[in-house]
Amino acid sequence: MAKVTVRYWAAAKAAAGVAEEPHDADTLADALDAARAQHPGELVRVLQRCSFLVDGDPVGTRGHETVRLTEGGTVEVLPPFAGG
Repeated sequence: MAKVTVRYWAAAKAAAGVAEEPHDADTLADALDAARAQHPGELVRVLQRCSFLVDGDPVGTRGHETVRLTEGGTVEVLPPFAGG
């Protein structure tokens, strides 16, 4: 498994109670499952509305189980932002 850093922004950061944390995960789905297990409750609901960047690349509509993570990589958790 790859060691990755999951970074939370805005509402996701508030729900997780941390700005970032390490997880061991092979795929984005694995990393999100680990985050849900570590922060049950509000973060689970927030993640349903988020978009994600993996190593700076948007995940878009790809299945999270198909998005491979690399050692030392970063997952950015981006809730919808208001304004513009």
